[in-house]
Amino acid sequence: MKPLKEKISITIDSDLLEQLKAEAEKDDRSLSQFINLILRKYMKSLNED
Repeated sequence: MKPLKEKISITIDSDLLEQLKAEAEKDDRSLSQFINLILRKYMKSLNED
């Protein structure tokens, strides 16, 4: 069975990373969970257009 999650490596601007970490903390989520949430919302918005 294929794993539900996969590890990747990406490069993010340091100022953006700091903002993401701060927002993840406010939302009581891990950075990974927060980025997944943002990407899911973005992909959903693309499909709604």
